Amino acid sequence: MAGRNGRTVHDLRRENRAALLQQLYFDGPLSRYELGPATGLSSGSVSNVVAELAAEGLVEEAGSVESDGGRPRTLLRIAPDCGLLIGVDVGENLVRVELFDLVLTELARVERPLAVRDRYDVDLVVRHIRDGVADVLAAADADPGHLLGVGVGVPGIVAREPERGAVVHGQTIGWRAVPLEQLLREGSQLPSSVPYFIDNGAKTLGQAEMWFGAGRGAGSAVVVLFGSGVGACVVAEEGAEGRAVEWGHLTVRVRGRRCRCGALGCLEAYAGAQALVERWREAGGSPSGDGGEEAALTELLETAYGQGRPDASERERALALSVLAETAEYLGAGLSDLINLFQPERVLIGGWAGLRLGPRFLESVRRHIGTYALDYPVGRVGVELGRLGPDAVTVGAATLPLAGFFARGGRRAEPAPAQELPGWRRALVARRGVRGRVPAVEGQASGQ
Repeated sequence: MAGRNGRTVHDLRRENRAALLQQLYFDGPLSRYELGPATGLSSGSVSNVVAELAAEGLVEEAGSVESDGGRPRTLLRIAPDCGLLIGVDVGENLVRVELFDLVLTELARVERPLAVRDRYDVDLVVRHIRDGVADVLAAADADPGHLLGVGVGVPGIVAREPERGAVVHGQTIGWRAVPLEQLLREGSQLPSSVPYFIDNGAKTLGQAEMWFGAGRGAGSAVVVLFGSGVGACVVAEEGAEGRAVEWGHLTVRVRGRRCRCGALGCLEAYAGAQALVERWREAGGSPSGDGGEEAALTELLETAYGQGRPDASERERALALSVLAETAEYLGAGLSDLINLFQPERVLIGGWAGLRLGPRFLESVRRHIGTYALDYPVGRVGVELGRLGPDAVTVGAATLPLAGFFARGGRRAEPAPAQELPGWRRALVARRGVRGRVPAVEGQASGQ
């Protein structure tokens, strides 16, 4: 029976379960006494929901604490083994697949390298993902039926179509309307009920940092994925849906260098790792070997800072330092645009190249941000490195099915239609005393 606002008893129960699961997940272990004010639920509702979740094996006891003059209070936590999650990172140099329990403890991983000549071959990437999923399940002797979903972070724009599910438009890597979900399902060994959640890699990185990393507790943030190219995830306000933006294709120089997307003057043509190495080579640098972008970037840093290249001449060092300094200015100018547009509380820089470069020139990037950004927003923003390391995209991909699990109140049924979820998020945000972040989630598996 629906109330005046259209919400049914079933909706209310799902929201109560979601609120309690989220609170335990981010702030547990907690007692029943603490869960009431933390979620805004009455003591009776807490008892009923906890009993229901415990009976389903989603919540378990985690010791006890002394109370003020009364009996010790039992602590509750999420049961780690009540579900499995898989996160996949389709990166520039490899496909990484990781299997996690419900509290994101890694159980198994595989990494499949992508050679430069065929690293974005669609059939190869699909095969690596499918084989990787099968391998991590086998390595952990895990039952595929316990999977809550497979999250996949990819380059490009992800659209969703009723028939084909998630379709990837990755112009910079030659993926034009690739029906990735459909391809993954064809020949998959997973049960058909296991949902796929496919999204932009910058968004999965952003979600991971907001949930568990340097963004935790922030009301708004911009999380930058700095790899071969550059992208960003924007979280505009507390509890809002983070969204990927094609920041790397912001024009920073009219009639400038040609970007790999085909346009002229994109930020990515100056600040991405691929462009950085190319600019170093064009200026007279000479990276040795054929180890790819990561090896070349490491060599550039060693040349610039005298570590690992004691034979580098002063001219070579000066040249490398000049290329890095110019890159820091481009990044600072590009970040100032995001700061002026969105006025975030934090800017976080992640991705393999960002983490490798950051300790060396983060201060220089901050100085250039101060030069190009408006005084008021730049005075309120903190700029720092992400904290989750190179696995952040994979962890973030695994949070996509986890957020769907929360959205369904811990049910294993098919994800709810997208239009129902904003109300769920608003209900959680409105609850007084919720200390953890509300999961940002599209709300349904791709194509559902």
